[in-house]
Amino acid sequence: MSAGLTRQALRKQPWAFAGPFVTQCLAAALVSGALGASSSMSGARLDPAARQALTESGIPEMAVLFVVVSVYLTALIVGLTMTSSIARQGRDIALVRAVGATPGRVRRAVAAQAAAVAVPATVLGVPLGALLARAWLAGLTGHGAIPPGVTFHPSGAALPAALGITVGASLVGALVAAVRPARVRPAAALTEMAVPRRRVSFVRTAIGVVLVAGGVVSSILIANGDPAKAGESSFFTMLAMCVGAGFLGPVLLRLAAPLARLFGGTGALAADNLAVRAKALSGALVPLVLAIAFATVKVLTHTTSVHVHGTPDPPASVWTEYSGTAVYVAFAAVAAVNTLVTVLLARRRELAVTRLVGASRMRALTVVAGEALMVTVTALAVGTVVAMVTVVPMLHGMLGTWMPYLPTGQLTIGVAAVVGLVLLGTVVPALVAMRRPAVESLAVDP
Repeated sequence: MSAGLTRQALRKQPWAFAGPFVTQCLAAALVSGALGASSSMSGARLDPAARQALTESGIPEMAVLFVVVSVYLTALIVGLTMTSSIARQGRDIALVRAVGATPGRVRRAVAAQAAAVAVPATVLGVPLGALLARAWLAGLTGHGAIPPGVTFHPSGAALPAALGITVGASLVGALVAAVRPARVRPAAALTEMAVPRRRVSFVRTAIGVVLVAGGVVSSILIANGDPAKAGESSFFTMLAMCVGAGFLGPVLLRLAAPLARLFGGTGALAADNLAVRAKALSGALVPLVLAIAFATVKVLTHTTSVHVHGTPDPPASVWTEYSGTAVYVAFAAVAAVNTLVTVLLARRRELAVTRLVGASRMRALTVVAGEALMVTVTALAVGTVVAMVTVVPMLHGMLGTWMPYLPTGQLTIGVAAVVGLVLLGTVVPALVAMRRPAVESLAVDP
């Protein structure tokens, strides 16, 4: 029966698993590429002078840090995207429970779904990671950051490591999402799917507060610690606060919801929807806040250094820093879009009912755009706070200044990129979902 449930879920909701598949493919590419680049540097056949130059460049240490960062990001974001995908199956899980499926059988079916997505995604992602690592090493060589003798060689640990991380994180995320619908009475689960719970558990809130507080304390310690280690430690400080913001996401989104009421009746409807869907949308906050905070910290570190010293950083250093940052930001951005699309696709029936009771396609789309605006504002605000708490102590330790510097042009580009990203994950799939008549949509999504 578990195998049948798995096949049925994958057949009925292929688009719900498309997002996790893409995310896990990129995650496998990230992990395998970082491992391949690191092992290629450590195993390169270089003469003593070239080996010393490579060691003094600090790039091998950076590659090792990339591996660690990749593992943490992959485990976190893969788990989140799979959680969002399984969560939308709450109604189906309740129905199979009503006809006799045991909680254990449901959990096995959910685990099989996670594995069915993660394994092929990883197998496809590892070769992509090899291509990315080869291109990155070629870029480092071309910019003179590492000796020409360093060439890419695949790592034998890439596939097993990527499989272990993506499959493990996917299983954990899927099983966490299935805990409540598999455990509660089917009637209660169906009621919750029709009217989502708005209350946030005390445990979730407490974990969020502890993580954010831990990040703040860590940032204070970094300000008073060794400046040479500030860059390495700051990532984990930022990660703790971003994950904490994800746990507190429903509270943060509900705090932002009243802003939508300033835009009249449509804004009020968007605010009500956001308050009800805050828990589902909070899954997109972690990758969004990570992308914003990570990019802001890296850009501010560079622009402030140039502003304080009055001289530009070496091109090789700038390329190395920004290329690594671009990969992580792109990964988090894709994960955020996938999560937003998954949440939106779960609302196709809701959008169809809204149109049946008199709302025009444009009115429904405007409501979705209003929700997207509130998600954008929340992500920008939280991401900026996380970035400032992370980067200001780090800049003080490294440069002796408490004032980060960011040109207006780069700030405008960053805000526009976040707005475009959220609209891509909400308004575009809403347009696609509302192409067909409302009655037909209800027939497809009963």
